[in-house]
Amino acid sequence: MKRILPLVIISFFCICKQASAQFETMKDSVVMLYGVVMTADSLDGIPAVSVSIKGSGRGTITNDQGVFSIVALKGNIIEFTSVGYKPKIVEIPRNLEGNQFSIVQLMVVDTQYLPATIIRPRPTREQFERDFVNMQVPDDDLEIARKNTNEQTRRALMNILPADGKEAANYALRQQATRYSYQGTTPPINLMNPMAWAEFIKSWKRGDFKRKN
Repeated sequence: MKRILPLVIISFFCICKQASAQFETMKDSVVMLYGVVMTADSLDGIPAVSVSIKGSGRGTITNDQGVFSIVALKGNIIEFTSVGYKPKIVEIPRNLEGNQFSIVQLMVVDTQYLPATIIRPRPTREQFERDFVNMQVPDDDLEIARKNTNEQTRRALMNILPADGKEAANYALRQQATRYSYQGTTPPINLMNPMAWAEFIKSWKRGDFKRKN
């Protein structure tokens, strides 16, 4: 034990010295990057520009005046992207002196040219009326919601879609509660229940008891 203790102390001091050296190296490579992103033609600040460090998954966005700030490392590649502008890439110098780096990034508008569209009328009025009457108009959100909430659609989906964990657990709890409620007694028979007969007649009219192929 007396021989092992000095070795442990020496190893501990060596690890601390190595960690301190790594910390000093990392501390020297950290850079506080700040700047402003502006348009190249009018020098106006561009808000909501994405400023990200490539390959690190970290980033920020510019404020209303186009100003930003982010902590990076020397040698990192900074990407500037925004809708309607061409992306820009800037590399922080590896031999930068100090721990601060400022930049004024100019971005150029990215013009997108769409192909020309020529609109021609129908040759005759009769052809226009025929095409207009037979045109298939897609359903809007209200009509889609109305179809999805239809009683027959919901019943069909209920029969084919499996129950999730919550529904299965609630069904098991209801069955268990029913057994506990009638424990020691005879469960009621719905043969003389008018509500049960009404539901049975509705189900019969809907065709719920038909054989499904």
